[in-house]
This record gives sequence, C-alpha cells and structure tokens, in this order.
Amino acid sequence: MSMNFTERIQRVEPSATIAISNLASELEADGVDVVDLSVGEPDFPTPEPIVDAAKDAMDAGHTGYAPSNGIPALRSAIADSLGERGLSYDPEEIMVTPGGKQALFEVVQTLVEDGSEVVLLDPAWVSYEAMVKIAGGSLKRVDLTPHDFQLEPALPELAETVSAQTDLMIVNSPSNPSGAVFSETALDGVRDLAVEHDVTVIADEMYDRITYGVEQTSLGTLDGMADRTVTVNGFSKAYSMTGWRLGYFAAPGDLVDQADKLQSHSVTCATNFVQHAGVAALTECEEYVTEMRDAFAERRDMLVDLFDDHGVDVPVGDGAFYMMVPVADDDQQWCENALSEAHVATVPGSAFGTPGYARLSYAASTERLKEGVDRLADNGYL
Repeated sequence: MSMNFTERIQRVEPSATIAISNLASELEADGVDVVDLSVGEPDFPTPEPIVDAAKDAMDAGHTGYAPSNGIPALRSAIADSLGERGLSYDPEEIMVTPGGKQALFEVVQTLVEDGSEVVLLDPAWVSYEAMVKIAGGSLKRVDLTPHDFQLEPALPELAETVSAQTDLMIVNSPSNPSGAVFSETALDGVRDLAVEHDVTVIADEMYDRITYGVEQTSLGTLDGMADRTVTVNGFSKAYSMTGWRLGYFAAPGDLVDQADKLQSHSVTCATNFVQHAGVAALTECEEYVTEMRDAFAERRDMLVDLFDDHGVDVPVGDGAFYMMVPVADDDQQWCENALSEAHVATVPGSAFGTPGYARLSYAASTERLKEGVDRLADNGYL
C-alpha cells in the first residue's frame, strides 16, 4: 500500500537539532564517546522543590485531566511572575501548554493561514519556519549575521521588510541560537513598526531568566504593545524541566479562547501534577535559577577564551546558553564530519537561516566543553 501524504507536512524538514542528536545517539549506542553539544538541555537536575511538589500532587490524587487552559493556581502564579517583569496579564489571559513548543504551535495555528506573511529574524530557531509552513504562511527574513546577531543595527532592514502585508513577527530574545539579547532601542523599533503596520508580534522569551549582566526587556511592556503581543515562555530552560513538558503563552483573552479550541481538541491539557510542580518552580526556586545562570556565565567565558586560543573569534551572546561558532561555508557537512570524526555534536547554522556557523550549546559540564574544543582542534576543525 502506498500512502498519500499531505502537502502541508511535506513542506517541512525534520528538526535539525533532533536529527543531529539522533545521529549522536546512534554513535553512542555503538560505544562511541560523543561530546554532545547539540541539544539545548541544562545539565542540572530539576530542583528538589519541583520534584517534591510533583510527588505531593500525585499523592494527593492530581493525576486526572486538568482544565484545558491550566489549573487556576498555576495560571495565577504565572500572572504574578509576569507582573514582576512588568507584564500585566490576568490569569484568564494565560494558556498553560505541554511545553513551550506547543504554545508556539497553537499561537501560529491560531494566527497564520494560507497567504499570511510572517517576518523572522535570522538566525531563527529551527521550528518557527516549520510551524509557519504547516499553517500555510509565507516567510520574510531579516539577516542579523552582519551585525553580530544584534537587531538594533538591522532596524533599517527590518523597516524595509515589514509592510501592510505583514501579519505576524516573531521576536526571540534572548535568542536561540545566537544568545543575543536585543536592546530596548531595538525592541522600540519593533514596536514602532508593529503599531504602524498593525502587526501582531510573538515574543518568545523562553530564555528570559538566563542573561548575563544585561536586563532583558519584554516587548509586551512597551507602549502600544500590550494588545498586540503574545508572550511565550516555559519551564524547560530556567528550571531544568525539559522532560516535564510545561510551557505557556499570555495574550489577549480572545486569542486565548480561540487557541483553547486547538488545545482541547489535540493535547487536551498539560499534565496535571506537572502543573502543580510548575507552581513550586515559580515560587520556591529562585536560588536554583541563579546558581545555574552563574555556571552558564562561567562556561561561556571559558569557551570564548578557548576559541580565542585557537584563533577563532566568536560573537559573545548575553543570554541563553548557545554560541555560534564560525565554520566552513558548508556548515552541514562540517557538523556531520565533526560528529563522525571528532565525535563532537553541534548543529549547522543553516538550520537557523545562518550558513557558515555551527551552534554549540554550553549547557554541559566544563570538562565536556573543554574536551569538545580539544577534539575539534585535534581533528582540524578549528
């Protein structure tokens, strides 16, 4: 039997980050020691208060379905947390989802349709493009590479790109994959264009708690942006909860109501006891976030020095835990060869719209990071 696959699913390629990780797993299954720097997953355990809260919730019987938009306690805790960052949302304007990726998927499905024009800032996280294509939208892209991945100097190009035909912009700061934290001036520029052309903006702030010496500005706090911003965030990165699958978005109530239809007919809800753990994350774990952030900062600085020792100048991001390393023009082949020969897993920059780079995650121990750089150098990849 030959199945006929839909055109919408054939518009997209598998996730490059997952593809590299799968290749690394195959090598490891064959007994090869791989330094896997491809996946953005903190190497810290989930903080104990979160684990204890999940256990307590299960013991208390919170193992059934939850409300599709999230349990009230978590939505209230999220609203309070956002409020501390200057974002004013009511609990009814928050949708809890099984992971931040699901939050983005639901928002894109709710806002984008055939012919919708969406503007991305390159380098852009790999799944934005796929989500837009699945929804039937078209893409316009602004390349931040000539500006060390910063948005502010690229505002003229953004102004030339955004128009009356633009339906949606996606802004990710701190950025995956570059680690760039966009300045308030840059985000003011986004605001001005969004207001001028009546554009909705998704502010992906998944890494907002992971910044180094700079303050991250939330788009929704700027004048004129409260009603046109969808703030997306989650628990995977800041609280080392990648496998727990817990995220959320905050938006005007009518958008939440429409997206709730998609959630209720697909994943139903985020896992009940995991949501109780999310409350503990927001209310009891600040010291854990600080400890992890400080460790990431030390690793970033160490890597900058190590690459400098090998004559490689890398743009230094002020957030997240990624570094874009300049490599060969054919970055896909470079990454595949570096994996097969040096046994170091990274992600090709072309997957993010930025060829000639490899994304490295420093959410790994200092020992493994040093080992990874040594292997790359010893095998002629630096």
